[in-house]
Amino acid sequence: MFTGIVERMGRVAAPGRRLAIETGWTDLRRGESIAVAGVCLTVARIEGSRAGFDVVPETIRRTTLRALRRDDRVNLERALRASDRLGGHLVLGHVDGTGTVARPGATVRIASPLAAQLVPKGSVAIDGVSLTVVDVEPDAFTLALIPTTRRITTLGRLRKGQRVNIEVDKMLKESRPPSRLTVDLLRRAGFI
Repeated sequence: MFTGIVERMGRVAAPGRRLAIETGWTDLRRGESIAVAGVCLTVARIEGSRAGFDVVPETIRRTTLRALRRDDRVNLERALRASDRLGGHLVLGHVDGTGTVARPGATVRIASPLAAQLVPKGSVAIDGVSLTVVDVEPDAFTLALIPTTRRITTLGRLRKGQRVNIEVDKMLKESRPPSRLTVDLLRRAGFI
């Protein structure tokens, strides 16, 4: 389990199913969980500050890890300890889907079923970064990034059309059925 508060950016040393990341950490242990671009992975190999991960086909298929290239930067967060502060929100590292950046730092396009699981002022994780949703549309959501988040995470480097990993707030997902209420529906009904 993670908080969505990125600890550092790592660099891809070897992409693919035997992913290797230069983490900068020298105290890693085999079996430790690390969120890499928001995807919970288990450290399988350690070589100095480089961590190696075995990425299963399902993860390759459902996340943006398939598009990583050598020297790409990725957000990294080590697993939460019981004594740690919860600075973001509870993030499992179980990516629900991917989205496409429509406006960097502002709008992400996603599939309608995923959008139905988001609410304005609710939480979402993009590439492992805990964020607050500003507004939700049937196939997109908006957010606001502060300068610090842009600087210390990969989100400040996003470009239009780039794919990102999305994890919806699991607490919200489990506590309510998906809503059919949309801005368009409210407009048609005369509320807006």
